[in-house]
Amino acid sequence: MTSRVLAIVRKETREILRDRVYLGLAIVVPLVVTLLLGLGFVLDVKNLPVAFYDQDRSALSREYMYSFTNSEYFHLVGFVHDPAELERMIQSGRVRAVVVIPPDFSRKLQGGKPVAVQILVDGSFAGRAQVVCGYVSAIDAQFNAQFLSAYLAGKGMVRASTIPVSTEGRVWYNPSLETKNSIVPGLLVINLMFYPGLLAALVVVREKERGTIFNLYCSPVRRWEVIAGKAVPYIGVAFVDYFLIFLVSLTVFQVRFVGNFLVLTLAALLYITCCIGLGLVISVFCRTQVAAMLVTFIGMMTPSMLFSGMVTPIASMDRSSQMISHVIPASYFMGMARGVYMKGLGFFYYLPDFLALLAFAAVVYLVALAGFRKKAG
Repeated sequence: MTSRVLAIVRKETREILRDRVYLGLAIVVPLVVTLLLGLGFVLDVKNLPVAFYDQDRSALSREYMYSFTNSEYFHLVGFVHDPAELERMIQSGRVRAVVVIPPDFSRKLQGGKPVAVQILVDGSFAGRAQVVCGYVSAIDAQFNAQFLSAYLAGKGMVRASTIPVSTEGRVWYNPSLETKNSIVPGLLVINLMFYPGLLAALVVVREKERGTIFNLYCSPVRRWEVIAGKAVPYIGVAFVDYFLIFLVSLTVFQVRFVGNFLVLTLAALLYITCCIGLGLVISVFCRTQVAAMLVTFIGMMTPSMLFSGMVTPIASMDRSSQMISHVIPASYFMGMARGVYMKGLGFFYYLPDFLALLAFAAVVYLVALAGFRKKAG
């Protein structure tokens, strides 16, 4: 690294430390966003308010309702006595599901006939409605198994304590099935994409607005020295962000981490380098800071949230969305971060992702060099 690069690095470092707003954006904001989204962005659906419209009012129907209220997923709000009241409770949002038990529930079951129970679910939030339907199916299957076991025992076919067919589930990598174990590492990826990239996007364009960019145009400093000198301080700041967010994920959220910290750190450093390079590309081609911020939000933040696998797995997306994910560095680091956190996968497993990020970094810095030369000319 030449003395001219070091001079630019020192200048940019002084700019960061001197401006409290920039320093706050660089350090405080990513931590605050991680805390807020980590606490609020919870996909675990529990204690759902449920009501029952029991038209049978038998011991068997009460046992069926108890199978719902005995779980941590449903919270009993009350009992409905007529269809009009049922509709009002769902419309007002007091309940998210209503279980309607028909009047011949126990008679059909004891007679060996199938019976249909109606489940009315509030579908205003599609994701939650799907989860509710899944919970209902699981509870219904459990009740059926218990009832079938008792029915067969009454026929003398099996013992009452025996269930003919049972399943034993075992969840790998996230045994508690807590969404924080996948959401918080995802927030690490998104924060390292947006805020360091936003700060880097303002580096060159800020000097254009002030007019100080002509000092660089007229100086003997080379193009690569300017780009390197401006990138290094922000890579360092983003690296500090990485360590702080990582500590928050372990101490505040107590996220499951079983991997190699060195592998995650190397991946984070390469990913940060890519994000800073993207910010420099935006800064080189934009003329105002407002334009640079808008392009950063639209071109970096939005695609990273939608197409990186943050919420929806990339494999579940359509073909066009999957193609977009291939040109987003966040999609590569997202899989690496979650894999290292929860699965403990090593460096060689993610070697293709490392190479993809390395190629991406080479491209964006070459584009930044070409763009800076164009402006200088």
